[in-house]
This record gives sequence, C-alpha cells and structure tokens, in this order.
Amino acid sequence: MAETATAVPTRRDFLFIATGAVGAVGVAAAVWPFINQMNPDASALALASTEVDISALQPGDSLTVKWRGKPVVVRNRTQAEIEAARETPLSELKDQAARNANLAPDALASDANRAAPDKENWFVMVNVCTHLGCIPLGQQGQYNGWFCPCHGSTYDTAGRIRGGPAPENMAIPVYSFLSDTKIKIG
Repeated sequence: MAETATAVPTRRDFLFIATGAVGAVGVAAAVWPFINQMNPDASALALASTEVDISALQPGDSLTVKWRGKPVVVRNRTQAEIEAARETPLSELKDQAARNANLAPDALASDANRAAPDKENWFVMVNVCTHLGCIPLGQQGQYNGWFCPCHGSTYDTAGRIRGGPAPENMAIPVYSFLSDTKIKIG
C-alpha cells in the first residue's frame, strides 16, 4: 500500500509566489500609461457624436450641422420628395449601394434604406460630394435633390447620385433618434 504525502508549503514557496505577484503588478503599473495614452482625448471624444434638435424643422426645411469636421444635412422631406425617391427604379441608379452606415454594406439604395427607419420624412446625410469632396447645394439640380456646382454632379432627394462624375451616393452617417425631436449623430 502506497502512502501519499502532501507537500507542506515552505517559506521559500511563499516568497516565490509573493515576489511573482508584486512583479506582475509592477509591470502592469509601468505599462498602463503607455497603453492609456493611445486612447482618444476628451476633445476627440466630444466630436465623436453630436445631438441635434429637430423640433423646429417643418416639412421642406433642412438643417446643417458639423460632425467630425463634415457638414451633415438633416432634412424634413416633403411628401413629393419622398414619392419622387420611392418611384425611382433601382436600375436607373448609378450606384446601387445604400452607403448607409446603419445598414449592412450590401444593402440596396432604395429610399427606405436611405431614409430614417419608420420616419421616412427624416433624411440624414453627409453633405460631401463623392467626386472630389465639394459641398453640394440643396434642393437644386434636375432631381430637386443636391447639385454640386464644382463639376455638375446631381443627386436626387435621397442623396443618390443620378448624374455627373461622382461615382457613389452620398454617405449616411450612423445616427439614431433619441426622441421625436432629437437625433444623435455618431
């Protein structure tokens, strides 16, 4: 019959474990400032999102806010603008991708995928021409959407490229409705 003996921890074992624990804490304390300095500072975090009060926008009104250094248009579209965007067949679009950061990258550029979900009159878009980064003018051009006077790109009422040299639809940023009168962009 074999007899098993349990090892009794010695003072040396205790010192070995205590030294290892203190060393691990010391290394973590020394490395933490280097890791923490890679986080964005408070001013960068403040620009990451913005809240927009849309209570004053009547149908047909637009509001431009600055987000991450870019102009973002919040538009309360009229019923005629919504119907014009809906009636456009996807086959007529130059770019059939929704370019909506709130949806999957392969979502189609239908009006429903470009407008706010369940609030089709609200439209939020980064107002930068996808050709060379100019700022298009609103409610102008052949489709009464946006017109870039720099090189003649025209966008419809859903911000989809319809003519000119621009290759893509204008981008829809990440946004959400905080209430019926407030939108958070970013």
